[in-house]
Amino acid sequence: MDKITDKVYNFKTKNKEGFISNEIDILLKDYPNININKFNEALMGITGILKDGEFVYFHSDIIKALSCGVENRDLQSWEWD
Repeated sequence: MDKITDKVYNFKTKNKEGFISNEIDILLKDYPNININKFNEALMGITGILKDGEFVYFHSDIIKALSCGVENRDLQSWEWD
């Protein structure tokens, strides 16, 4: 398993489905050199769920966004779901 995938799936989250905003903020602290614009662009238009009044981002979307931000790149067409 690659480092980002391993980190995301082993990160303790409130919801088993994924991350809420403040958990993403904590996770991002481990990536001080991330291109936050590429990270945010990769999350544009994604689907998630609303749970207990909070938007939950799926693990797979966070993995893709982190990869884009760390690698300073755009989301590839084959990565869309």
